Amino acid sequence: MKIEEIRKKIDKVDEKILKLLNQRVKEAVKISDCKKAKKTRGYSPERESKILRRLLKINQGPLDEKDIQNIFTEILSASRSKRGRPRIVYFGPEGTFTHLAAVKKFGKKCEFVAVEGIPDVFSRIEKNEADFGVVPVENSTEGVVSHTLDMFFTSPLSICAEVTLNISHFLIGHPGVKIKRVYSNPQVFSQCRSWLADNLSGAELIPASSTATAAKSAKSDRWGACIGGKILANLYGLEVIAASIEDSPSNYTRFLIIASSDSPPSGRDKTSILFSVKDKVGALHDILSSFRQHNINLTKIESRPSKKKPWEYYFFVDLESHRNSTHFEKALGKLKEKCIFVKILGSYPQEN
Repeated sequence: MKIEEIRKKIDKVDEKILKLLNQRVKEAVKISDCKKAKKTRGYSPERESKILRRLLKINQGPLDEKDIQNIFTEILSASRSKRGRPRIVYFGPEGTFTHLAAVKKFGKKCEFVAVEGIPDVFSRIEKNEADFGVVPVENSTEGVVSHTLDMFFTSPLSICAEVTLNISHFLIGHPGVKIKRVYSNPQVFSQCRSWLADNLSGAELIPASSTATAAKSAKSDRWGACIGGKILANLYGLEVIAASIEDSPSNYTRFLIIASSDSPPSGRDKTSILFSVKDKVGALHDILSSFRQHNINLTKIESRPSKKKPWEYYFFVDLESHRNSTHFEKALGKLKEKCIFVKILGSYPQEN
């Protein structure tokens, strides 16, 4: 078959895709109008999670899972935008991994607002100045982001979704010069410790509040470079000097989506809770046993000092269940009997 004949077939397929996309958006607008009449939010993490799971299940290729997720995230984003773009506030500035996580989760058809600190993300939503917030919570090699966890002690906000980003670090700077200074976030330096020791042992490592801030510093420093995402090179007029310099190829960061309320059940959910145990022998063991008795799997447990009393701790737990499930409600009842304090931080779909 000649190339021109194949191209004609592709053109016809493109026309069908275009027609179906417009048809989909029209139906999505009807849903949006119903939500508006009922005064419910436009973005539904549980519904979008179900859509992606179903499509991934029936997909027969040659598009892989990542292709399907990327394509349909943007289709969903475009559909949502026809009745107004949600405002997404994130721990910035532009070009940070949190920014990339926000785009991955919501698609490009949103209003993204960068703020200087994690507390600012929470504050903007609490003041109704944004619809959703994106904050980092843990890295697979460096552990939890304690500042994010601490914000949940007093914040009334809930977790409504999660997103995980595969982190790949690039050395970015001015080509053809001897690098004397490297700028980046301290956590990033930790994730690239071996590479830096092997390749830039004589360079001064200068901490920055974010990778984007580091890129700004590197741009104005003739002998400087920064470490961060590849996007920083384009944003700040620099060049990639070395790629994939992280020590571990399995380097992931998990981000939480926060809002005024959490999400209804999607069929495959997580719930995050915060609790403080009574000061007695075996108290934590008894609590964890409550979840086991009700067949609830714990995916994470993290302790944090209460900052109120020496040697008093709070525990953050992620578990595989929705707070509306019977199993969770029974386990929660036993939890409240054994704890000084219990707070449900939110139920949300597990990432596909």
